Amino acid sequence: MTGEIQWGAVVACAGAAAWLFRGWDSGARRARFLLAGGGAVATGPPSWQRLAHELRWARGHWRVEWWSLAAGLALAVLGASVLPVVAGAAGVPLLRRVRLAREARHTRERRGDAVIALCAALAGEVRAGRQPGEALLRAARDSRGLGDAQAAVLAAARFGGDVPGALASAARQPGAEGLRGLAACWRVAVDQGAGLAAGLDRLEGALRTERDQRADLRAQLAGARSTAVMLAGLPALGLVLGTAMGADPLHVLLHTGAGLGCLLVGGLLEGAGLWWALRIVRGAEVAA
Repeated sequence: MTGEIQWGAVVACAGAAAWLFRGWDSGARRARFLLAGGGAVATGPPSWQRLAHELRWARGHWRVEWWSLAAGLALAVLGASVLPVVAGAAGVPLLRRVRLAREARHTRERRGDAVIALCAALAGEVRAGRQPGEALLRAARDSRGLGDAQAAVLAAARFGGDVPGALASAARQPGAEGLRGLAACWRVAVDQGAGLAAGLDRLEGALRTERDQRADLRAQLAGARSTAVMLAGLPALGLVLGTAMGADPLHVLLHTGAGLGCLLVGGLLEGAGLWWALRIVRGAEVAA
C-alpha cells in the first residue's frame, strides 16, 4: 500500500510539474489562438498525450546534468529521504563537466574537418590559376576552416602580411592543428617557389589519414567504454529488482545504519571503478 502511494505521488508530482512549467505561457497562447480566429480553447487537466509531449519537450530543452537532480527528487519521494536530492545535486557539476568535454570534442572534430576541406578547396583554387592570396580568400569563405582567426588570416592575405604567421596563430585553436602544416606549405611555396597545390594535396591526405585512425580507434574503444557504463548501472538494476520483489531496498539503504554504510562504501567503489575504467580508455586514445 505504501509503495502504491509513493508511486502515485511521483506520477502526480511529475504531471503537476509538467503542467505548471509549461502553463505559464498558456494565457499568451490562448490569446494568440483566439485572436487568430481559432475559437474556444479547451481547459482542464492535461491528457496523457499532453504529458508525453511535455516530457519530450523537457528532454530536448533540459541539459543532461539536470536529469541527475530530477532523478534525485524522484528517489527522494520513493525513499522518503533527502539524501537522493543531495546526491543528485552533487551529480549536476560532474555531468556538466562531462557534457562540456563532449561538446569540446565535437567542436574539435568539426574544426578539423573544416581544415581538411580548406586544404582541398585551396588546392583546387590554386590549380585553377588563381594567386595564393586570392585562392585563400575564396577557399576560406567556402570552407570556414580558419575558425575564429579567419579575419586576421584573410587580412594578412589581402594586404600582403605575414600569412604563415597568421596561420600558425590560427592553429592554436583546438582541432585546427593542421593549419601549421598549411603555414609550412605556404612558406615553402613563397620562399622556394615549390608547388603549393602538391604540398596541399599531401597535407590533406595526411590529415584525412590521421582523422580516420582516430575514428577507427574510437570505434574499437567504444565497446570497452559501453561495458564500463553498463557495469556502473547494475546497482540501479539491483534496486529495481529488489523493489519488484518487495524487499524495499531504498528503505534499507536510506533509513538504516548498515544500509547507509553500504551506500557510502558502494558509491565510493562505484565512482572509483568507473573513473579508473574511463581513465584506461582515455589513456589508450592519447597513446594512439
